[in-house]
Amino acid sequence: MKHASAATLASIAPLLAQLRTVPGLTERKFGIFYRKSKAYLHFHEDPAGLFADARVDVDGFSRFAVNTASERQQLLAQVREHCTAPTK
Repeated sequence: MKHASAATLASIAPLLAQLRTVPGLTERKFGIFYRKSKAYLHFHEDPAGLFADARVDVDGFSRFAVNTASERQQLLAQVREHCTAPTK
């Protein structure tokens, strides 16, 4: 699975704009987000569609399909919840 191209990322511009508003996330490269000093979220494309890998678990990255508006909102909700949860 290859990283998403700029053209593919442009197709999810509204999602990227919403992710940019999440406290604690920084977009270091187009479509690649960091939280503190760690890679946190990036996108992949393949024939099956568009996917996001997000570090919402202590075990590492989790994969989310982001092909529909509903899937994109689910990703955004997970990221917001994780980024705004109190740290232990």
